[in-house]
Amino acid sequence: MIALLSIGSAQALPQSIEGDWYLVHPYERTQNHHQFLSKPLQKKYSSVNTVSPTGGHYLYIASFEISKAQAYVIDFKNTSTIEFFRHQVYDQQGREVVSLEGGIGLRAENPFFLRHGRIVTLVPGKYVLATQLISTNYLAIPEPYLDDQASYMHAIKRGNALTLFGLGIFWGLGIYYTVLAASRNRSVEAMYAIFIAGNFIYNSAALLVISDLLNLHSIYLVSMPVLVSSMAYMLFVMRLLEINPYQHKRLYYAGVFILLMMVLFLCLGIAFPNWALEFCRYEVALFLCYGLAVAIRQSQRKNATAKRYLVAISLFFVCGIIAISLSKLDQQFDLYIEHLGLVSVAIEVVLLALVLSFQFSQLRQEKEEALEALGMTEKVAHSDALTSLPNRYAFAKALEQMTMQGSLTFIDLDGLKFYNDQYGHARGDELLICFAKNYQHSLGSDLVLYRLGGDEFAVMSYKGEVTVVERALQQAIERVRLEGFEFSGASAGYAYYYEADTIAELLRIADERMYENKRSRQQG
Repeated sequence: MIALLSIGSAQALPQSIEGDWYLVHPYERTQNHHQFLSKPLQKKYSSVNTVSPTGGHYLYIASFEISKAQAYVIDFKNTSTIEFFRHQVYDQQGREVVSLEGGIGLRAENPFFLRHGRIVTLVPGKYVLATQLISTNYLAIPEPYLDDQASYMHAIKRGNALTLFGLGIFWGLGIYYTVLAASRNRSVEAMYAIFIAGNFIYNSAALLVISDLLNLHSIYLVSMPVLVSSMAYMLFVMRLLEINPYQHKRLYYAGVFILLMMVLFLCLGIAFPNWALEFCRYEVALFLCYGLAVAIRQSQRKNATAKRYLVAISLFFVCGIIAISLSKLDQQFDLYIEHLGLVSVAIEVVLLALVLSFQFSQLRQEKEEALEALGMTEKVAHSDALTSLPNRYAFAKALEQMTMQGSLTFIDLDGLKFYNDQYGHARGDELLICFAKNYQHSLGSDLVLYRLGGDEFAVMSYKGEVTVVERALQQAIERVRLEGFEFSGASAGYAYYYEADTIAELLRIADERMYENKRSRQQG
């Protein structure tokens, strides 16, 4: 990934300043930049191979030669996480040419945006560089290097652009997940928003954005946010992939155990701040391994979300493990190990956005299917199973909407008992279906026919169209008889809404008139 980011660089490589490391003293809780040695070359100190991740006061001594008089920049490769530093350059006579200080913890303005680079003008000759480092912890090995100012200003553009682009992704998606968490009241998005926020603060502090733009100078902003955000990521994975003690007992309790370890690391990081970055490495390794293991296990169980999350966590796992394992980058001067971590998280954040988008679409689809099923259930509850007409329950609901000018007509289908007794209930059912189909067709789309049960039907007209209802009934009976039910007929009785004071009275009037019509037809 770093190699890809370096494509297109045609600049000559800066000059590495090869030298030796010396330990002045291990980490002390009270250490600060006032403890810099004023004359670091006058005394011998214990030689060491490199700096310790758990901090301390170190001295780096190296010799270099300048062939051209111009402005140069002294900076560090591999990492920008340095609390305090001081460069002292001496000429061949041992005279101090320049002394330059800086670091995340020092309230001093950086000459170059998001960089520790310091300008020094040198003439041809041989020099000795004595660089002192005082830091609570070290993310990687801060090796000094030298570059001419023009080349340096060009080279740092790529790294700075990467920093701002990555932080822009964190900022945008962090707001997105925060809004989602607030609007949906879901812990999944809330935990991921905390994870992004922690990484935003960490990268902003480690890559000097906070110190340069906000004038906040604290090395603890590099470690503490990661210790908290790692716990949020663990909770996010468990919520996203629905890990619970009932269905996934081992995975759940493994996650709880890791969370307890992370709480312990946070407490230890507060008590022993020089170990905080090491605890960050442990936490990152733990949640990467847990996330990958859970994604694989849930994918095997045909979890669609887990299959997509597996792609994101696999890339994140590879990049993340590389980022926390490296202590230096060979032949890389403008990009830091912090950049590799930034890119790793940015890739995961973008891919996770796609995973959660899929989950949202899946939830929406399930919701639509549930609503559709609910609609079908409601339709079944309101419909007669045999004729598919609205049933008595639907009739009662519609009756509540009756208007003052409306009318109600009760219909009693004649001949049903005859066909049931003579030809069986199947033939009787055919009569009911035939009548329902023809009568609703004759009524048209403005009027609705209800089956109340047995051979009883009803028609409601909100405009009081009794004549239309009766004419449609006559047409329906004629068609039913033509379709083989010669002994069928129908009796009807109507009532206008204004004739009754209550719904019960309206039903009674219509019912009495229907039976009166039935008696008159039988007598006639």
